[in-house]
Amino acid sequence: MNKTITAGIDEVGRGCLAGPVVSAAVVLKDGVNLKLLKDSKKIAFNKRELVSEHIRENSYFAIGVASVEEILRLNILNASLLSMKRAIDQLVVKPDLTLIDGNFAPKGIKNYKTIINGDEKVKVISAASILAKVYRDRLMIKLSEKFSNYAWERNFGYGTKAHLEGLKKFGVTIHHRKGFKPVHKMLSS
Repeated sequence: MNKTITAGIDEVGRGCLAGPVVSAAVVLKDGVNLKLLKDSKKIAFNKRELVSEHIRENSYFAIGVASVEEILRLNILNASLLSMKRAIDQLVVKPDLTLIDGNFAPKGIKNYKTIINGDEKVKVISAASILAKVYRDRLMIKLSEKFSNYAWERNFGYGTKAHLEGLKKFGVTIHHRKGFKPVHKMLSS
């Protein structure tokens, strides 16, 4: 009897003021240590980096990104779904079942189940959460080298006090989500 191939998918960065939204799709191999897998937000930064490497070595995975421009054009929910679809479409192993964190699924996916708080409840979704978070965090750290006034290397684009102060003092960059309230307010004042 053939084993069902199950993929997990999650996105990160929906609530950020800057940067893209990123999703990961993951199919775990037998060698993965399931004890390491939990919601990415509950793992310290340095440990998350190590767990991410373990997942990469013991799974099939793909990353999907939706840009700041796509977020503005489509809205954050639809851009998140687009990043998920891109991740799923790039998986080299095609799943029989896709488990998706949240209560929405991208169009065109067959045999899926949405699971609210799936990143806490289902190990394969936890793995996707970790890969997406590490990928996006690294991207924001890299962007912070050029745009150092917003503390993205620490806040990863979320609306922290340092980020908001940077916005007030230095203005909006091409990486800011112009449709999001704090950024939009600055542009319209």
